Amino acid sequence: MKIGYFTERPVRWLPEEVILKNGAHFGVSNKYYDREKAADEYNYWIDENLYAEELGFDIVALNEHHGNPFCMGSVMNVEAGILARLTKKARILLIGNPLPVIKHPLRMAEELAEIDLISRGRLITGWVRGAGSEQFFNNANPAYNREYFEEAHDFIVQAWTRPGPWRYEGKHFHYRHVNPWALPYQKPHPPMWIPGVLSPETVQWCAEHGYPYFGLGTSLGPTCDLWEFYADTAQKAGYQAGPENFGYVVPTFVAETEEKAQELGKGFLFGGGQNSFARVEHTLPPGYNSKDAIRRLAKQPQGSWLGISGEKLRGHTEERIIDAEEIHRKLEPGYKRSQQQLQLIIGNPKNVANKLKTVLSVIRPGAVVMFNVQGPVSNKDRQTSMRLIAQEVAPELKEHANKLGLVDALECKPGQSKIQAGAKRVPVSDRGPLKEAGLA
Repeated sequence: MKIGYFTERPVRWLPEEVILKNGAHFGVSNKYYDREKAADEYNYWIDENLYAEELGFDIVALNEHHGNPFCMGSVMNVEAGILARLTKKARILLIGNPLPVIKHPLRMAEELAEIDLISRGRLITGWVRGAGSEQFFNNANPAYNREYFEEAHDFIVQAWTRPGPWRYEGKHFHYRHVNPWALPYQKPHPPMWIPGVLSPETVQWCAEHGYPYFGLGTSLGPTCDLWEFYADTAQKAGYQAGPENFGYVVPTFVAETEEKAQELGKGFLFGGGQNSFARVEHTLPPGYNSKDAIRRLAKQPQGSWLGISGEKLRGHTEERIIDAEEIHRKLEPGYKRSQQQLQLIIGNPKNVANKLKTVLSVIRPGAVVMFNVQGPVSNKDRQTSMRLIAQEVAPELKEHANKLGLVDALECKPGQSKIQAGAKRVPVSDRGPLKEAGLA
C-alpha cells in the first residue's frame, strides 16, 4: 500500500470576508493578489512537499485550479518539474491535468514526458475533466467535456508510443506533424491514476482501460457502489478488480491533542470550505454531467470534492452575508457531520488512525492520499500534522493494509488477475464496518 501527501496550496493571506462577500472562492478578484506573499508561499509549498518526502510519504500529489484563492497551483506541471529534480524517492502524482480545457494535448505530452525524464520515472499521471468552474475560466464548452477528455487522452498515449512523424486528424484536435522528441522515461508510458467524484461514466472508462480510479473524498456508501460498478465493468473486460484498481484522497488533520486538532481543523471551513469552492451557477454548467452522475451526486449527504452536493443540485446556497462568526456557526453541524461520516478525518493520532483504518476496511484502496488542512493554519501546525501522520498514523495504516491484503498499482499491475465473464467475482468493498459504525 502507498500513502501520499497532498495540499491544495491555499492562499493564506487573503481576508476571509473577501471570499464570503463573493459567495465562493472562484471569481474572487485578483486585485487582492500580493506578489511578495505569493512568492513566499510558492517556495514554501515546494519545501512542504520536500518535507513530505523526508518524512517518508511514498507519494507527493499536486493538482491545479484556476481563477480562485482555494488553490495556488494554477500550473501544477511547473511545480512537478521542480519536484522532479529536487525529490529523490517519492512518486509525483498529478490529480490531475484537466484535459478538456488544455486545448493542446501535444504540448501536454511533451511537458509530462520531460517531468518523467527529469525524475527518472517517478511520475504518475492523472487526468481530470476539470471542475465545472474550469469550463468558464478556460472558455471551454462543457457539453464537449467528455469528448475532449477521451480524445486528448487517446492522442497523448499515441504521441508517447507511436513512432513519428505522423499526421493526426480527430474531431476536436488536428496536427500536421506529430513527432515529439521528449518521450517518457517509463515504458510504454507513466502509470495513469484517474481522480473522480462519483461519475459512473468515468468509472466505466477507467475499468475498461485498466486504470486505477481515485475517489476524491466521496462519501463511503456511494463510493462502495462505484467500486462495485468498476469491478462489474472489469469483469466484462476479463479481469478481477482489486485494491490496485482504487485509491482515495481524504482530508486529514492531526494534532497532539483532540482539542487542538478540532480547532485547527476548522481551517477546512475557511471561506465557507469546499462547499463554497464555486457558486451554483459555476459548479455544474449545463451539459457537464450526465443524468446518472447528477442522480448519484444528489445523494451526497454533505457534499464532496469542490462542493458538489445535493444542496448545490437543488439550487441552494448560503446567503451572501459577511458575518464570519455567523457563517461558521452554520457550518459547525456540517463540520461535525462530515467527521461522523468519515469524510473529514481530524483528531489526535490514535483517533485518526482508528478512523482511517475503518475507511480502509470499507473501500479497500491500494493507495490513500492525505489532504492537508485549508485556511490560515501556520507552517508549524501543518508540518506537525504531517509528522504525526508519517510517524504515528502511517505505520498503523500500513500494518492494517497488510492484514487486508491491500496492494497498490505500483506493486501489482491492474488487470493481471484474469476472470471469465459470468464467473463469480470477488467484492471490492465491505460495508460491514459501515454498519458497525452506524453509517450504513
